[in-house]
Amino acid sequence: MKSAIHPELLETTVHCNGCNTTFTTHSTVKEINVEICSNCHPFYTGKQKLIDTAGRVDKFKARQAKASKHAETAAAAKTAKDAKDAETARLQAEIEAGTVDKTEA
Repeated sequence: MKSAIHPELLETTVHCNGCNTTFTTHSTVKEINVEICSNCHPFYTGKQKLIDTAGRVDKFKARQAKASKHAETAAAAKTAKDAKDAETARLQAEIEAGTVDKTEA
């Protein structure tokens, strides 16, 4: 193996914000903060526990509402643009057919 190309391996303190547990392991950084660890994860504990530390559900619902409102606005704008384009095309066709005077359009 080549020397001096591998990162330094440190004893690392891991702190879980979900259950306030601290344990040590080895990594390339001194400290690691996690939201959920094996002591409080439902897969390991067998208990269902809802952790919403940053209001993720509320943030998601707000993003969804904003996106649907934006989609509705965009659809309305597209409909208005399509109607305007159709009217322009109709007038252009009438002008080419000679049924409408150019000054009226």
